[in-house]
Amino acid sequence: MSIRGLKKKQPKTFKVKIITVDAEMEFSCEMKWKGKDLFDLVCRALGLRETWFFGLQYTIKGMCTWLKMDKKVLDQEIPKEDPISFHFLAKFYPEKVEEELLQEITQHLFFLQVKKQILDEEIYCSPEATVLLASYAVQAKYGDYDPNFHEPGFLAHDELLPKRVLRQYQLTAEMWEEKITAWYAEHRGIARDEAEMNYLKIAQDLEMYGVNYFPIAQNKNHTDLLLGVDAKGIHIYSINNRFSPNKSFEWSAIRNISYSEKELTIKPLDKKAEVFKFFSSQLKVNKLILQLCIGNHDLFMRRRKVDSIEIQQMKAQAREEKARKKMENQRLAREKQLREEAERAKEELERRLFQLEDEARQANEALLRSQEAAELLAEKAQIAEEEAKLLAQNAAEAEQERQRLEITALKTKEEKRLMEQKMREAELIAVKLVKESDRRAKEAEHLKQDLHEAREAERKAKQKLLDITRLNYPHMVKYSQYSPSDTRDANFDKGSIKLDLKDIDLKRLSFEIERERLDYLEKSRKFEDRLKELKSEIHALKLEEKQSGLCS
Repeated sequence: MSIRGLKKKQPKTFKVKIITVDAEMEFSCEMKWKGKDLFDLVCRALGLRETWFFGLQYTIKGMCTWLKMDKKVLDQEIPKEDPISFHFLAKFYPEKVEEELLQEITQHLFFLQVKKQILDEEIYCSPEATVLLASYAVQAKYGDYDPNFHEPGFLAHDELLPKRVLRQYQLTAEMWEEKITAWYAEHRGIARDEAEMNYLKIAQDLEMYGVNYFPIAQNKNHTDLLLGVDAKGIHIYSINNRFSPNKSFEWSAIRNISYSEKELTIKPLDKKAEVFKFFSSQLKVNKLILQLCIGNHDLFMRRRKVDSIEIQQMKAQAREEKARKKMENQRLAREKQLREEAERAKEELERRLFQLEDEARQANEALLRSQEAAELLAEKAQIAEEEAKLLAQNAAEAEQERQRLEITALKTKEEKRLMEQKMREAELIAVKLVKESDRRAKEAEHLKQDLHEAREAERKAKQKLLDITRLNYPHMVKYSQYSPSDTRDANFDKGSIKLDLKDIDLKRLSFEIERERLDYLEKSRKFEDRLKELKSEIHALKLEEKQSGLCS
């Protein structure tokens, strides 16, 4: 046998892509695999044991349907694509999440799916409840609120509220974040699984939680009703009201559900009660309704029976896991508390150390300042001493200057007095000079007048003499040219003698006037020189007085 023949023939496979709420996975499946084989592979990959809640959903011709577990995958009407896409989702919902969801992975998958349904508005939730649910979602994602770490804006990229709520209220993103953070801060100490469970416990009380809706009609012509299937039973709703059912059939009150083509029949357990019949748009819808009814009814009956060994083991493990997690959480909370206390103590010690260092630094700076102040004071003392000496010296010099100034002042006063006296003398001299000038001017005027009178008298006398000479001595006129001087000398009479005397007096008077005029001019020059000297002395004294004033 050849080596090639020893090799096992590899089975043919096809690829599938499994999409969960928060992840995607790809698997290679054998051509002969049934839906359960693929489903079990996905559950093993997720570590999921509570498989009865979930299924693989796909969309074909615009209709969502579930992969059948007992048929081959490729024999079912699935999309012709590579890889083939399936959504791993919760197909059935528990009545009480806290009692039925045992595994943490189961709880987490339910939390993600219900949260998405609320955000996509497949489940109606009041605005107040959405804020509370958002706070638990934030607690599950971010852990305990820390104002130092969770600064404003840390929820900006998280989708936490339905768009309907955002449109209903005119609030900014910052205002919504503030409202959510106010609740979020109250959840301190709650672990992620606890926060998700609290989210689900609130969500399970919502009217549309876990309900699959289908349009139906009571006759073949109108689709005017909605049929809802959930964990508690079957409900009939008005087309515009998905909150309050018009009629309900609990699973415990239903005897049989069957369909024929598009007609579906619900038979109550009470045989006297009316049988409810309705019509759907397609046969596939009836098959899907029946499939959901069977699955929910089985779970309903299972909850009311004694748990199987597997369920008992899972619950025991879940209790042990919860107890272990509780202890672990308590230990972590204690460690966290101790760590926080240690950090606070460390911060307090660091603060105290910083304070002591600051105090030491301040004390050191104060010491340095004191030393500098002491040095400055010593320097100032030396400077003050030198200044005192300098001041004493200046005081002595000032005293000397004062004495000198006093002497100078006395001299100045004396000189001022002398100057004033000289000025008065100059003024007196000037007055005397003016008076003397006036007197001399008057005397000169009188003398000029007397001279004029004398000259006039002389002229008249001469004229009279000539007249007399002509009358008394006419013969002498003829010979006057020959010896006039002899004739004049021999024949002068008494009048001639008087004329000569008068002429002599006039000459003497003219001489005296000339002499006095020269004396007056000399005295005037001396007075002018004296006045100039006085003016020079007064000017010098004024300059000296100004200089003394500037020096002082």
